[in-house]
Amino acid sequence: MSSLNQRLFLFFALLLGIAQYVYAQTPLQDAGTNYLKKRADALMTITGYSLTPDVTTGNLKINSGSGDKADLQMTSLGGGDRMSANFPLYLEGTVALNRYNPTFTDGIGNSSVNIPMYWNSITGTGGVGWDFPITDQLRFRPIANVMLGHLESDASIATRYINNNRDINLQFINSGRMNSYGLGGSVMLDYENYQPDQEIDIELRYTNIAIQTFASSTAVQGSADSQSVSLWARSRIPTPFMALDRPVRAVFEVANTQFLGDLRGTLGFSNLSSIGTGIELDRSASDPIFSRIRVVFRYQFGLNVQGTSIGLAASF
Repeated sequence: MSSLNQRLFLFFALLLGIAQYVYAQTPLQDAGTNYLKKRADALMTITGYSLTPDVTTGNLKINSGSGDKADLQMTSLGGGDRMSANFPLYLEGTVALNRYNPTFTDGIGNSSVNIPMYWNSITGTGGVGWDFPITDQLRFRPIANVMLGHLESDASIATRYINNNRDINLQFINSGRMNSYGLGGSVMLDYENYQPDQEIDIELRYTNIAIQTFASSTAVQGSADSQSVSLWARSRIPTPFMALDRPVRAVFEVANTQFLGDLRGTLGFSNLSSIGTGIELDRSASDPIFSRIRVVFRYQFGLNVQGTSIGLAASF
């Protein structure tokens, strides 16, 4: 029997065993409940990495090396911009999908149980801000942020069937579902210097969003404080090459994010950096909606973590 089949067999055998002896196996229930209580805050903290547009965590995959599947996969799509130079209302939004595998290991009597239990989360974060000019190129931007999210384990699908058909409440696994919300804000210094021979963007940002569960079982109530300081810079330089009646721009980008509070060290690192290069096409002559399209190849690195990604972005 393959390793995967053995793990699946163990998983479903455990669920069936619980269904038959749930009232007699109180130590198992207690261990499972303790597991969820310990993991709830950790899962909320993982969510905190994906609340704002950030090139360092926009596409992150971490593998401990113990298997073929990644222990953590984070993917997000986000962005933000002000409405116009004359109306400096700033709007941003981020949608993130995370898949996380905290190993289920708890002592039950003289033995332990190890079950592969992946957790899947989806979060949406919005922000509204206003620009206050300091100079012609520099602006101060306070932002109010709100976040909603839902997290659910793979195991909860199987236990729903058992609960509905055998009238058994396996709370410690079936309650592997939680809803969360976050309230907080950010402050940003935004520098833009656009010249015909070079365009420079620099952003320095501090974010603090407090996350809480709601409408969730007491077994999975949790909280986390998502704090970070990020510095991002990009330079765009016209090249001699033409496309769509406009010069093709070379793009150079650097970024660093320092994680604070509950996020610091949770995944084994306290900061992530990114360097990237790519090209930008100017479509303003033919398409007034998507005026520019960028493709950027990035190398991301931090303590004990490194990788590459490809980013696709559009400017309105």
